[in-house]
Amino acid sequence: MKAFSQLAIAAVVTTIALIGFTAVPGYEVPPAEVAGWASPAGRTMRAFQSDSELRSYFRAIADRQKRLTQISKSGLFNVQNASPAAESTKAKNESKDEAESVTNTQHAGVDEGGIVKVHGNNLVVLRRGRLFTVAIGADALKPISIADAFGPDINPNDTWYDEMLVSEDTVVVIGYSYDRGGTEIGLFKINDKGQLNYQFTYHLRSNDYYSSRNYASRLIGNKLIFYTPSYLAPGSEDPLQQFPAVRRWRRGARDNEFKRIVPATRVYRPEYLMDPQYTLALHTVTVCDLANGGFACEAIGVVGPSGRVFYVSPTSVYVWMTSPFGTGKDSRNQSIVYRMPLDGSAPSALRVSGGPVDQFSFLEDEEEELNVLVRSDAAGDAMWSAEAAAGDVALLRVPLASFSDGSETAAGNYYHPLPNPTTGDSFQNRFIGDYLLYGTGSGWGAPASNKQVDLYAVSRKTGVSQILKLEHGVDRIEALGEDAVVVGTDGKDLHFTSVRLGAEPAVASSYVRAGASQAELRSHGFFYKPDGDDSGTIGLPISVPGRPGYEHLFENSAAVLFLRNSSLRFEKLGELAADSERAVDDRCRASCVDWYGNARPLFLRGRVFALLGYEIVEGTLLDGSIRERRRISYAPRRT
Repeated sequence: MKAFSQLAIAAVVTTIALIGFTAVPGYEVPPAEVAGWASPAGRTMRAFQSDSELRSYFRAIADRQKRLTQISKSGLFNVQNASPAAESTKAKNESKDEAESVTNTQHAGVDEGGIVKVHGNNLVVLRRGRLFTVAIGADALKPISIADAFGPDINPNDTWYDEMLVSEDTVVVIGYSYDRGGTEIGLFKINDKGQLNYQFTYHLRSNDYYSSRNYASRLIGNKLIFYTPSYLAPGSEDPLQQFPAVRRWRRGARDNEFKRIVPATRVYRPEYLMDPQYTLALHTVTVCDLANGGFACEAIGVVGPSGRVFYVSPTSVYVWMTSPFGTGKDSRNQSIVYRMPLDGSAPSALRVSGGPVDQFSFLEDEEEELNVLVRSDAAGDAMWSAEAAAGDVALLRVPLASFSDGSETAAGNYYHPLPNPTTGDSFQNRFIGDYLLYGTGSGWGAPASNKQVDLYAVSRKTGVSQILKLEHGVDRIEALGEDAVVVGTDGKDLHFTSVRLGAEPAVASSYVRAGASQAELRSHGFFYKPDGDDSGTIGLPISVPGRPGYEHLFENSAAVLFLRNSSLRFEKLGELAADSERAVDDRCRASCVDWYGNARPLFLRGRVFALLGYEIVEGTLLDGSIRERRRISYAPRRT
């Protein structure tokens, strides 16, 4: 079980002399003209040419780690040992003219693994280790099918089935098994009637991908993209045995059935590796073609420190890696960001400073520049690390052409220092239009009594920042077209503040839902359905006042609140509430805590739904108000 106690982990700062990026002793960088090096010299990273070369590289790193350990024990450096950010033990049937998404994604066209998707005339829901389908075609609302989210020969103990995607007639479930030690990818077939049929499961050897904010998987067209880390021990007898490998699961499957999926020629490293004294990881991005029910996968691995943030733009996959020990004043040049184009070309890298907070700290823009909000004390978004990000704030705006083989450092003038938040603990950030917005709120903790909080609006092109005063914390930042809405609490009430992002950013209006708190922290809990250039409907799950953010793991939402947006003025349409009397004992066998939430507003084909635990409530708009039309329970029946 993912240990909730890790939420309280404080950032541990290690004071060491800056070693920075240096060539690994004992390893001579081969020339760019080496066989197989087809890219222009220096503009992309170099892959290893053989397992022998890869092993030599790790031996050199292991030797360096031993020397640095001896130095630290001698007292030459006053090194305070610390732990890295903790890893817990934890559609062709779709209407062509109405292929609507029900997922609140960061980029249009880049779907993200979630708990509810659409296939043709059916909703597909992943909850507590099971898949459910609900028919919605022809004005229906009817439970259809239930299936375990794992194979019939799989023991789901200590396994978390977190994310689900739908590609044509294939349902993909991605989870992590602490029992079997790796990522699981389960494939199911779904037909027009919503009937589910388990196909098979692939088991990928990896460490835990879990993040309190990010998602491990994306879907672009029929291409499934998912990220997995593997923490390496360079001094082990054979470090390559720790590399990602895959096997098709069957009863009695053995370790010798794993087949490595990242050959040496698909492992890349920067020309200068960050100091590897403590932790080293192989960060793997796997792309699987799901077209026509297939599962053909290719993987690329990049070597770097353990701290990471995973971001997918419409054109590239980025992994920002940060040493969990290079914090505070020692964080300079202790990070590196990798760019892996989705067209299959070789990855490139850039040495950078600090670290992003989460995936929303990134924006690859149309000017072919990468924009990243960085903080000096940020160690990635693994597990709860994003909740502990701290330190100085800056906006990095760097041309994609600056990426090369990893030997170059982002120029100092690419960084624009920004004001540091003065209140709050949980940092939120988002690029919307031409602006970067950020601020702090309560996050996973108890709602704070925030009466005067700063929201920072930064022009990403000029770096000029403005401070907007709010009467509540910043717990969620979402786009309303080219403008924004900021959601947060003042300790007892839930506020929705609209922000106009024109030539001069300004607060436009505010709506207060008295006696309520935000019931979902995940980005997918919010949805905005526009119906014009400056109008649309907002949906967000809410709960009782003062409820700490973490309670969504254990308690269902009370209702989904719907607001009407008219030129950035909000008006309440109504709420669709849960029926606590209909709660059932589902005899849960796996994923029995709702890590990815359990409530969603759904806008689909002119209809409005509220997913609330095992209930789906449909609303109808009458006289400017949303009222309950009907509800169903799709909960599994007792047997």
